[in-house]
Amino acid sequence: MNIETLRIFCDVVQRQSFSRGAAVNDVSQSAATQSVHRVERLFGVQLVDRTKRPFVLTPEGQVCYEGFREVVELFDAAEARVRLMREEIGGTVRVAAIYSVGLHDMRQCMQDFMRRFPEAKVRLEFSHPHRVREAVLNSDVDLGILSYPTPSADLTVIPLRSERMVLVCHCDHPLAREDAVTAEHLQNQDFVGFDPDLSIRKEIDRTMQQRGVKIRRVMEFDNIETIKQAVGIGAGVSILPEPTVREEARNGTLAVVNLIAPEMRRPIAIIHRQRKAFSPAAIKFIELLREVQGSPPEEEDAEAESTGEDS
Repeated sequence: MNIETLRIFCDVVQRQSFSRGAAVNDVSQSAATQSVHRVERLFGVQLVDRTKRPFVLTPEGQVCYEGFREVVELFDAAEARVRLMREEIGGTVRVAAIYSVGLHDMRQCMQDFMRRFPEAKVRLEFSHPHRVREAVLNSDVDLGILSYPTPSADLTVIPLRSERMVLVCHCDHPLAREDAVTAEHLQNQDFVGFDPDLSIRKEIDRTMQQRGVKIRRVMEFDNIETIKQAVGIGAGVSILPEPTVREEARNGTLAVVNLIAPEMRRPIAIIHRQRKAFSPAAIKFIELLREVQGSPPEEEDAEAESTGEDS
């Protein structure tokens, strides 16, 4: 029994699919099936119940999966330490990011990383926040980048920065003439917001409720780009992270107004699975992310003190 057989078994189980488990290991589906059969023959017991769709683990299979995953992670951790000692920076770093972070911030980081470490690659995908979290927990990716991170027993959170939230409106809107606004300026305004299940929506709702401000929700979307388009046609105003509207403010296609009372911020962080064994390339990519996107420690501390956020 070799480590690759155990790895294939774990990947098949994590993805609940022989074909996807095979693909991530660059082997055929038949080879993945044979790997699972090999483990079953070794223990003399059925580990995967294939009569159900998707398949499920038997109790014995669950025990094997949990044990094999620990073995694979220990092996990967040892390999990573050896490679780091030899300063071998190669391989692929798999990253999932929410759309707004990916579209506005990742290009420079990826270019810098590939210039510094030409033997390494970054595979980046953009996705919904729930999918980013799921991909990290399922080991589909090494790192996730998202807003409003929630630590858990299975996840580690590495803070990157916090982004100032601003009022965004059509250039002809009356509020566009203001230098700064408070939440009370939004009383009874038509508002283009986020879908109810998103953390940023819940934070905005909580702020409005605390200030006793009632807004008229005219549209709801799951991404910032569509919200900006709706605001741009005059459907209503919105509250968005300042970095995501810098280009529109510079081009004059949207009016961006400081929101000063209360000051709101969107925290951005890296997430990864607890006890994740990182390759040297992944370690360097995390360092570069914090260097390019994060604030200096003194500035982060000052922001945390002024906004009451945990860093």
